[in-house]
Amino acid sequence: MSPPPSRPTTPAPAGPGRLRSRTTASAVAAAALAAGLLAPVPALAAADGPVISEVYGGGGNSGAELRHDFVELGNPTDTAVELSGWSVQYLPARPGDATRVQVTPLDGGIPADGHHLVRQSAGRGGTIELPEPDDTGNTNMSATAGAVLLVEGTDPVECRTAATCAEDGSIIDVVGYGGAVVHATSPAAGTSNTTSASRDTAFTDTGNNSADFTVAEPNPVNSAGETVGGPGDGDPGDPVEPGDLAVHDIQGTGRTSPHVGEEVSGLSGVVTAVNAFGSAQGFWFQDPEGDGDPRTSEALFVFTGSTTPDVAVGDEVLAAGRVSEYRPQSGAQSITQLDRARWTTVSRGNDLPESVLLDADTVPEAYAPDHGGDITDLELRPDEYALDFWEAHEHMRVRVEDAPVVGATDGYDALWVTTRPDENPTANGGTRYGSYEEPNSGRVKIESLLDRDVRPFPNANVGDTLAGVTEGPVYYSRFGGYLVRATTLGEHVPGDLERTPVRETARHEISVATYNVENLGGADDQADFDALAEGFVDYLGSPDIVGLEEIQDNSSASDDGTVDADVTLDRLTGAIAAAGGPSYEWRQISPEDKQDGGQPGGNIRNAFLFDPDRVRYVDAAGGDATTPVEVLEGGRGAELSVSPGRIAPQDEAWESSRKPLVGHFRALNRDVYVVTNHFNSKGGDQSLHGVDQPPERVSETQRHAQAALVREFADELLAVDPEANLVVMGDLNDFQFSTTLDILTGDGALTNPMVDLLEPQERYNYVYDGNSQALDHILVNGALAGRVDYEVARINSEFHDQVSDHDPQVLRIDTRRSTSPGRG
Repeated sequence: MSPPPSRPTTPAPAGPGRLRSRTTASAVAAAALAAGLLAPVPALAAADGPVISEVYGGGGNSGAELRHDFVELGNPTDTAVELSGWSVQYLPARPGDATRVQVTPLDGGIPADGHHLVRQSAGRGGTIELPEPDDTGNTNMSATAGAVLLVEGTDPVECRTAATCAEDGSIIDVVGYGGAVVHATSPAAGTSNTTSASRDTAFTDTGNNSADFTVAEPNPVNSAGETVGGPGDGDPGDPVEPGDLAVHDIQGTGRTSPHVGEEVSGLSGVVTAVNAFGSAQGFWFQDPEGDGDPRTSEALFVFTGSTTPDVAVGDEVLAAGRVSEYRPQSGAQSITQLDRARWTTVSRGNDLPESVLLDADTVPEAYAPDHGGDITDLELRPDEYALDFWEAHEHMRVRVEDAPVVGATDGYDALWVTTRPDENPTANGGTRYGSYEEPNSGRVKIESLLDRDVRPFPNANVGDTLAGVTEGPVYYSRFGGYLVRATTLGEHVPGDLERTPVRETARHEISVATYNVENLGGADDQADFDALAEGFVDYLGSPDIVGLEEIQDNSSASDDGTVDADVTLDRLTGAIAAAGGPSYEWRQISPEDKQDGGQPGGNIRNAFLFDPDRVRYVDAAGGDATTPVEVLEGGRGAELSVSPGRIAPQDEAWESSRKPLVGHFRALNRDVYVVTNHFNSKGGDQSLHGVDQPPERVSETQRHAQAALVREFADELLAVDPEANLVVMGDLNDFQFSTTLDILTGDGALTNPMVDLLEPQERYNYVYDGNSQALDHILVNGALAGRVDYEVARINSEFHDQVSDHDPQVLRIDTRRSTSPGRG
């Protein structure tokens, strides 16, 4: 089963002075919710065709309740999809050339926004039948690891690896779980006799099984929307009678229910909200009396699957069902709920329990206990820790009033507000992430339960306000943790946030910029290129030298073996020229296919643009994907063995990660050496809102190794010419206070103008989960430190209509301080 979904909306059209929204999905895995303020998280991408939505191989095994294995298909479109002539095929985790593919032919179709259930073999155990299947097979799937493929055709596939299956055009979708070698990007986590791997109800498809699939209790749904056991319907012929237990008894004083797995009956409360969307429908009900214990929540969620429950807000109900703990993904907090439920409506039109006001004094400032591990079994202390407060109010009604927006509306109708506006404020009214010890507990995520046709979700920017009352039950999502599912939305009051251009570059200055353009590929819409061009010309002042991150190959994310990006870069430079900017030239090195991370087949890499009217590129032939750049002594100072070149590209530090691009430029008779980086993402780090506290930042190990290699190159360059003009920049995927940055700046070899020149409230260029943070940096060596000016162009991160999720930055080098050739 899955949490109630958030549904996508159409970005607002561009107006004067506004950048248009990008249409491509982010390459960063959607599940990369990590410690502190995490790496860029993928934009959530709904699939555009049928997908495998759930796989379960534990049917009939020891401890299993379901008798059969199953494969569930999903259709995210508004049109039914015909499946006749297609098949579901299964491969074991490590197939060989002689491995027999198990094929289940399909018939019928998948209804719009619906499911198609394929029943597979039965084991000897289990007591519960699946809902009526739409197709049947006899495949005996592994409970722990394997690969399921949706194939247009019924001939057994011949591929046995992820790479060869990616080249098979008949394969519509593939899901590897456990240690399966056939998968998309990386396999979903391993399952068990009692768990399945499933997508969320929005059929999110980022092309990465590990990000898109959650391991949880099986929830098979057929084309009729039926699930196991079915929801209760309040049948008056079989009324639920009052019982001995209350809601607070079910919730208990910890994170999980003391009655988990038990059948309970007679729980009394008033319905406070109904979720009528998707395949995770249900309702919240709350006991208006309670026990007065601040540790025990007085509310529950009743899960009804794909069936809209026949209740209304204000109904007093007596509920019965099984107590379960739904965990959206490994390491997340669990959600206490009732499933296989039935209920009796006692009365209607009752007043709702008063909501808890969330203000500066409500949620504790301390975020979580410093436990050094899993906090699940700790007794709640809601007056001391924010995570404990939220758990103690799970499913209860809460409200914010006149709430400032600190995270702009995303593509899935969600935004972030703060209950503590004075908590680390930014210049534009956001909330700044200043250290690992200050995660800013005043942040609150807002989603809506309202019909979007009746009450559209506001398109809000940072600094706007939700005036009046925003109110609803507390819920939990793997995307952002605890949140409010609003049944009442405050009025959207725009603030004064505007995109403003950076200052002009003076004739005696060399301007150098870095910009993560978020998976820009050669097959993207022209509107994407035009929107980026607008930013370059109207807001960035057309910098002399630009380091780009996330440039994809000519076929964008299509996994077709393409690695070159000349079409991508020609289209971008052409759009900039058409918008009135310079006729940029570019340099880049194409990676080896699928070796640099990012979206499968996208082959993202770093690249340089430069204005030939202001800058000459110093080419040195021989640079390729695997040749390392070396520093040589030349007549003017340092020279590069290859330019453009890559730093130690075959070192294991760069495995599945972008390699730094090094270039030698000559501007205003000054040599400038630029290293553009895109370090390893924070994917895989434990979540800030998860059960492990403090969360482990496991991705740091690779970034530290990457930073050490870049620092080694910088030291080699400066050993040859201590007065060289060196700029190290890009998406370092880490914070100014991190060890990653310490490795680069230690002993003063490089300095960070963001820290040296900007006030604390200005030190950010990326907003994640309502926290304004710095992931992108421009570092300079000591010879430049006193001769630079630095600005962040605030054109994306705080706006709902962003062309990238990163703000670009511009550094200007003052050349008036020296007349020596090669030195500024």
